[in-house]
Amino acid sequence: MAAWIDRTEKLHDLDQHPGHLIGLDTEFMRTDSFAPKLALIQIEIAEHIALIDPLAGIDMHDLAARLGDPQTISIMHSASEDLDALSPLLPNSLGTLFDTQIAAAFCGLGAGLGYQKLVLAVCGVDLPKGETRSDWLQRPLSPSQLEYAAQDVVHLPVLHADLSARLAQRGYAGWHAEDCARLVERARHREPDLQPHIGYRGAADWSREQQALLRRVLIWRDATARRIDKPRPWILDDPRVLDFSASPPTNINDLAERGRGLRALRGAERTELFEVLRRPLSEDELDFETIPAAADGEERRMIRSLKEIVCTRASELDLPEGLLCSRRHLESLYVSRQWPAALEGWRKPLLHDALMARLADA
Repeated sequence: MAAWIDRTEKLHDLDQHPGHLIGLDTEFMRTDSFAPKLALIQIEIAEHIALIDPLAGIDMHDLAARLGDPQTISIMHSASEDLDALSPLLPNSLGTLFDTQIAAAFCGLGAGLGYQKLVLAVCGVDLPKGETRSDWLQRPLSPSQLEYAAQDVVHLPVLHADLSARLAQRGYAGWHAEDCARLVERARHREPDLQPHIGYRGAADWSREQQALLRRVLIWRDATARRIDKPRPWILDDPRVLDFSASPPTNINDLAERGRGLRALRGAERTELFEVLRRPLSEDELDFETIPAAADGEERRMIRSLKEIVCTRASELDLPEGLLCSRRHLESLYVSRQWPAALEGWRKPLLHDALMARLADA
């Protein structure tokens, strides 16, 4: 039976259940905001399950300190978005993370495995999926929501024990811990992307000035979305990001007409965007990384060649190719000839010399 916690004194009851292993999950909503709205925190400690209401004004300082303690191992599944939702509570993120989805990939159970499938594979339990798209901000939560939320943490200790044993047997416990620590560090220092234009490959043939303006508009959109807490497309969707950057509106009325239907582009934001679009580019803004051109035959051939190295190494290690090295990191390596930061750590000695040698032979 899960305990519903909506008062600070009830939260303090968790201190009666000591232990360094904590099963942790969240429910959050992100339909009309930039930041996820934390709606529920689920915790499992020493076979006790607590459902904590973050909307009830509870003082969570002690809980945050416990989760942030390096001695505390928080067991989570696919933790990235949950860490984002927990960031107001945990400004320094978690102490130690054990991500069961990452562990499953290292253990040969599959890459990107969902929680339900992993629980079925390891625990033999077929979990319900009916509340996946629930409104978790409503109060009171329904009995089926409460049961669903509790099920999200009740199996985490068993998953941890099983996957830890498999990781140790395969010799990948250290690599898994490194990837989990990197995920926590990324959440701890999550910064806005200063090169958001790179992914807009359709604008690769634009002039440097047009690409610089595109970059400026994207940075402005991100900063504005964070400031007013609205989804980026509500301020400026991608088609109009490209349209305005390629052909800036001539006046504020032109911008308003071309921006019809954008729910958060109003008043002050519209005026601000017009100034962003019309202000001359500075020398600093023109000093940036341009968008890579669409892959030609040579690039595609080389990426395939690099991928063959990754595939061979992944097969030798019995690991998913994507876990070892994603295609986008190979593309980055080919374009920049700089070793990607994401491939530092345990991946570098496995791949660096072979990949760089292949590039040198090109």
